[in-house]
Amino acid sequence: MRTRAVPPAIKRKKKGEGQWALGYREPLNKNEENKKNDDGLNVRRRIIDVYSKAGFDSIDPADLRGRFRWYGLYTQRKPGIDGGKTGALEDEELDDRYFMMRIRIDGGQLSGAQLSTIADISTRYARGTADITDRQNVQLHWVRIEDVPAIWEALEAVGLHTMEACGDTPRTIIGCPLAGIAADEVIDATPQLRDIHDRYIGSAEFSNLPRKFKTALSGCTSHCTVHEINDIAFTGVVNEAGETGYQVYVGGGLSTNPMFAKSLGVFVKPEQAHEVWHGVTSIFRDYGYRRLRSRARLKFLMNDWGPEKFRELLEKEYLGYALPDGPEPAAPLARRDHVGIRPQQDGNFYVGFAPRVGRVNGELLGVIADLATRYGSGRVRTTIEQKLVILDVPEKNTEALADALAEHDLQVRPSTFRRQTMACTGIEYCKLAIVETKQRSMDLMDELEKRLPDFDQPLTINVNGCPNACARIQVADIGLKGQLVVDENGDQVEGFQIHLGGQLGASFGKKVRGLKTTSTGLTDYVERVVRNFDAQRTDGETFAEWVRRADEADLK
Repeated sequence: MRTRAVPPAIKRKKKGEGQWALGYREPLNKNEENKKNDDGLNVRRRIIDVYSKAGFDSIDPADLRGRFRWYGLYTQRKPGIDGGKTGALEDEELDDRYFMMRIRIDGGQLSGAQLSTIADISTRYARGTADITDRQNVQLHWVRIEDVPAIWEALEAVGLHTMEACGDTPRTIIGCPLAGIAADEVIDATPQLRDIHDRYIGSAEFSNLPRKFKTALSGCTSHCTVHEINDIAFTGVVNEAGETGYQVYVGGGLSTNPMFAKSLGVFVKPEQAHEVWHGVTSIFRDYGYRRLRSRARLKFLMNDWGPEKFRELLEKEYLGYALPDGPEPAAPLARRDHVGIRPQQDGNFYVGFAPRVGRVNGELLGVIADLATRYGSGRVRTTIEQKLVILDVPEKNTEALADALAEHDLQVRPSTFRRQTMACTGIEYCKLAIVETKQRSMDLMDELEKRLPDFDQPLTINVNGCPNACARIQVADIGLKGQLVVDENGDQVEGFQIHLGGQLGASFGKKVRGLKTTSTGLTDYVERVVRNFDAQRTDGETFAEWVRRADEADLK
């Protein structure tokens, strides 16, 4: 009997990850090819000269679903398409002929004139729509391509813009809304935030990153900019010599593969911040993974390398000098949102208040701008918790302002549920969403206030319309991920997978086997689990701590 010879194993060449620094410059997917063909920043001129004049049908698809994002524009979801068709239809079937526009507000810093301008744009060009996002931006809807140049002209006249509010770029730099204001801040990060923005935003040097790049820069003792989940975060610290500066965290992000940022263990002087930001962003550009979009965020590179290797490369190849070791910041507060009436450094007060899950409108923004001018200096701040803060209010005006805000359902002393419920855009406008979120969250919030009027413990409820975690579901006490579920009649309906006990920097929410709810059953479920927590918690125990020790039956 003859035996067949076994051929030697073929040694397969490992696929590259598309890292430019290792020689992989050829486009590896449609997105990379599109960026190589033309820089996204170049689309501005086509919007002004061609598309706004010739209309929606004149727009090149590569611009429409790609480069438009470099200027904060996404086509919104066509009305009437249910969540079961998300991901099943082609882009052109989901696209409406209107746009979501994201106005970039670095540090959340707005003057009265800027807020009034946004209010006017919302009313004139966006059917009155406006949402405060969880990255301090304002999003408008129903924007026509014909109106985009006029909107840009109005924004730029007051120092605002939409450039790199989306796309594979350095997104809005989030900062503490009380930078330079809070009496207990470690450092005012405003000069460094503006320096980075002015040097690098809109530069071709960083207009083609592997994917989006999120920056946080803050000296806030509350850690309101959630440094744990940004691509790069500068967090205020004081070193052994008594100098103020920053610790740096790199590689955080959520979505379908959540990872916490890792500390580089350094001390960065304020004047070095832009160099360190430039170095880290350059590493992402040069070594970031471009082969697969699903692995193109900086967190994957950091996870593979580790902070020691990352720091070594940063210092040797990009900075040209070593950074000293630095301390870690103090622990954050239980609530990071700056809601309420609190003293400023200068003897005035700030007044933080809660819209309903960030949903406002042009008329209401105009009212807020007027109130900020009447009772303060006109300065307003957005927060990453979808809230707003009016600055520079004399103590004698604080209660009058609180009452005036309350007349418009803007609560300065909100319930836990109003204060700590967050929702993404949802199926109303978003092409990725599977379920409705904004109204569902508002209904949930209102009903919980009626059913649990005395509950006052910190408790975050984050509602997301899809798995992409725009509303940070994995780090919420109760995180709700939209999906289709089967109800008691066997019908497929809108619902949520439930994540419990997420905690920033410590742990992601626990998924209990089979724990899902329909949208109609959501309020009953949340009430039940909150009652269980309130009855069983020990003194000072957080919801996340309780979840880790609770019986599984009490979580259902």
